[in-house]
Amino acid sequence: MKNIGFIGLGTMGAPMASNLLKQGFGVTVYNRTASRCEPLIEQGARTASTPREAAEGQHLVITMVSDDQSIRDVYYGQDGVFAGLTAGMTVMDNSTISPELVKQLAAEADKLGCSFIDAPVTGSKPAAVDGTLVFMVGGHAEAIAAQSDVFDTLGKKVLHMGPNGSGAVAKLAHNTMVGINNLALAEGFAIAAKSGIPADSFLELVQLGSAGSKAADLKGRKIIEHDFSNQFSLALMLKDLKLASSLTDSLSIPTPMLSIAKSLFQAGQTQGYGDEDLSAVVKTYEAWIGRTIGGQPLE
Repeated sequence: MKNIGFIGLGTMGAPMASNLLKQGFGVTVYNRTASRCEPLIEQGARTASTPREAAEGQHLVITMVSDDQSIRDVYYGQDGVFAGLTAGMTVMDNSTISPELVKQLAAEADKLGCSFIDAPVTGSKPAAVDGTLVFMVGGHAEAIAAQSDVFDTLGKKVLHMGPNGSGAVAKLAHNTMVGINNLALAEGFAIAAKSGIPADSFLELVQLGSAGSKAADLKGRKIIEHDFSNQFSLALMLKDLKLASSLTDSLSIPTPMLSIAKSLFQAGQTQGYGDEDLSAVVKTYEAWIGRTIGGQPLE
């Protein structure tokens, strides 16, 4: 089995690393907050004190961190991933970052004689736990095929989008739709709730009708029950929408719905909901209608 360095043990990374351990891979973990390594140590993981140490001597290095700056912190410098690579290794980044940065990382890995795969994921925390993530991947087909055992452990589908950077572009386009769809659900709920229609009945209608969506299936009940426990945070959704906005600006594509979505998620962040699930954006609508979607008056 391969030896894997896994860097970034947040909402998504921790269950992914756990699934690799369960499948018998040798896993060395690194996280900036070291206490997050402890549950994985109990499963048999080794720990590293720096990203460089996590990378040294591995067949594959996986990174799953929050944003462009975190990636730069992890990869560059004397204690970064690049300092620990040797020719023939493969690096896979599962983060959602800018396509420009992906291309920079891939070029640097190539100089070192290593393969780079950008492989952001969709499915949020439940899919990470269940090993049913979907990967949208950029990179050489041969490098991707060589990691089929890892992909099979962590997910249910690998979609090769093209050369390095293509996975990142696909993820930003995808998450643009995720943000818009969640706002559509919140807006429909707000109209129904303000008019006195029971939330349960409205959600059933949405799921049976043409307005049905993954947003409704995954977040509808959470919204009604005011359960905003984090599966994918509002702050990270806002980060992705900002990246998507920068991308579309560079492509000269008008994206009015993306602009509105970014503004409303920004409002949710400003109101203090950033660490909650992205579905907490509905709270901005609840403030406007003066009640929760479930029908309770706001305190």
